[in-house]
Amino acid sequence: MSTKARILEVAAALVAQSPDGDVSTRAVCEAAGVGAPALYRHFGDKEGLLSAVVDHGWEKYLAAKRNRAPGTDPVEDLRDGWDSHVAFARANPNLFRLMHSPAMRTPPAAALEAHRILTSDLQRAAAQGKVTIAPELAAQMIMSANVGVALMTVSRPATFTDESVSRRVRDAVHATVFTPDVTAATAREAAEPAEPHVPSTAAHLNALLRQSPPPALTRAEGALLTEWLDRLSNGSA
Repeated sequence: MSTKARILEVAAALVAQSPDGDVSTRAVCEAAGVGAPALYRHFGDKEGLLSAVVDHGWEKYLAAKRNRAPGTDPVEDLRDGWDSHVAFARANPNLFRLMHSPAMRTPPAAALEAHRILTSDLQRAAAQGKVTIAPELAAQMIMSANVGVALMTVSRPATFTDESVSRRVRDAVHATVFTPDVTAATAREAAEPAEPHVPSTAAHLNALLRQSPPPALTRAEGALLTEWLDRLSNGSA
């Protein structure tokens, strides 16, 4: 392995292990067994090193997508693409945040390639009459929502604890992008046997009880009732 490749591998590993995703050039040099001049010669400075780590991350993300053969249903490919994007973020939280950091002012070529792959799947769906808007605009909507969900999932895990949020946002965006027959089929596939009015009724009752806690219940009973209603209101997913 070349010195440059070793420095890059070490930097990527340290980013993944760091509590906040940040690393120092000194720590990278020590772990790679090189002096600072070698790092600066290959990467220029810390920003150049982190940019190389970002490029490395995008290449890692795209490896599976490049080897994926297009399926017969592009909409299903798009659903799987959304889910794999979120799964990659969860598996590589520090790297994913760095990949989408505003500090990375120039988008890597691999990031543009990921957008082209998404647009290509939408163009295939459009050719089958399944898209309601231009594929280019649809790609921007889906990418921004997908990245937003993934970033919130890895940046605020204590808040975003419901694993169904990603799928719910995905289906809501897809309902805007795809024709009604496609989204209706998706809804039927995801439907639970429970009556459709139960979740909304539970959510409504829960909101009323939060505003005016019933005096007939103890604090513990009220907390238990709130938990049950939360579970019923989320049960449709």
